[in-house]
Amino acid sequence: MLRSCRRLATRSLRDQLQFQVKRHQKTAATCSDMDKFDLPKRLQGSTPSVWNEYIALAMQYKPLNLGQGFPDDAAPEYVTHSLADIAKDENPLLHQYTRGYGHVRLVQALSKLYSGLVSKELNPLTDILITSGAYEALYSTIMGHVDVGDEVIIIEPFFDCYEPMVKMAGGVPRFIPLKLRKTEGEGPISSADWVLDDAEFEGLFNSKTKMIILNTPHNPIGKVFNRKELERIAELCRKWNVLCVSDEVYEWLVFDGAEHIRICTLPGMWDRTITLGSAGKTFSVTGWKIGWAYGPAQLIRNLQMVHQNSVYTCPTPLQEGVARSFEVELARLGKPESYFLSLPRELKQKRDYMAKFLSDAGMRPTIPEGGYFMLADWSPLANKVDLSSEPDKHRDYKFTKWMTKNMGLQGIPPSAFYSEPNKPLGEDFVRYCFIKKQENLDKAAELLAKWK
Repeated sequence: MLRSCRRLATRSLRDQLQFQVKRHQKTAATCSDMDKFDLPKRLQGSTPSVWNEYIALAMQYKPLNLGQGFPDDAAPEYVTHSLADIAKDENPLLHQYTRGYGHVRLVQALSKLYSGLVSKELNPLTDILITSGAYEALYSTIMGHVDVGDEVIIIEPFFDCYEPMVKMAGGVPRFIPLKLRKTEGEGPISSADWVLDDAEFEGLFNSKTKMIILNTPHNPIGKVFNRKELERIAELCRKWNVLCVSDEVYEWLVFDGAEHIRICTLPGMWDRTITLGSAGKTFSVTGWKIGWAYGPAQLIRNLQMVHQNSVYTCPTPLQEGVARSFEVELARLGKPESYFLSLPRELKQKRDYMAKFLSDAGMRPTIPEGGYFMLADWSPLANKVDLSSEPDKHRDYKFTKWMTKNMGLQGIPPSAFYSEPNKPLGEDFVRYCFIKKQENLDKAAELLAKWK
């Protein structure tokens, strides 16, 4: 009886060991199988964007959101009404596929607009591509022109998709930061005070340099690159035979007499520049996601190849609506009633209002020459916040999350717009958006005043 019990115990132990071995083998095999479906090499290192993280944070804490860059007020009536009219239009083709490279009515309107602005006749069928927002215009440009090993110069801080898109194409990002040349006590800071170090900038160019990405007016600083700065960029592009991708989505939003100069108009630059634009930024309809790229046909062709094999075509009703809206503006271009002039007039007042309430709260804002974002140095307030409960690596993440949770005011951490080695350059700042209803700017001012 005892021997029988021992045999059963031995067999039970052996069965358990075999079971554990088999389970381990099965788990290992499953893990090995799942490795096959891990991120491909071109995407490895990618992480969720700051937008995904902060949208989730806003949904949880419901703060006053001055972080994300979208208007919270109504777009012009002629823009939104155009879409309603299209929905009721008797033409059934307005609800079917349109031309893949761009709805004809829209590319014709853009051709008419930009031909005048760049003093060069644009062929609407070959020199312009309509994309799913300027985001896709960037993607198609980078994927269409950057090859494995090509170097791409990115000016920091940068819109956060620049770097991963370059890496996805097999390119090598080369970074250079705009640096603040003013020191404390020298008066208000302007976005013009953020500049490139010329020697460092020139040193980035070499025979491997394929592209530079320029953003003017700049997000998040609001810098409008002046003629001298653009001529220097153009000089190095010509010297090293480099393609310039000019992200100009805030082209109409300039203040204080600043001039938005399209770099493609400088000598020798048309044939090496692709310029990007956005209906969302132009007409305050970011949800429409209609963008474009324009330039010489031989450069746009590369974008067309990417676009036709990924997005193929953009929504016909939205393109038609944007086309009709441009036709309205073309008829009053340069006149006081033009939205391209009235919107920056309105935004200038909101910009100045935000700068004042941020200054009154103890922050040091950078006054933007363009766009609708404002960077503010929050470090003077460091002794008023206990950031020890926030586990993030970078101080601006800690600060913006603390403000979201404790003050009910959300901004965006600018270190998200820097490469890993240069993230400390953004840690003392927070980015706020001022294309918001006046009542929401008033609420932000009240929150900060009470805190002070």
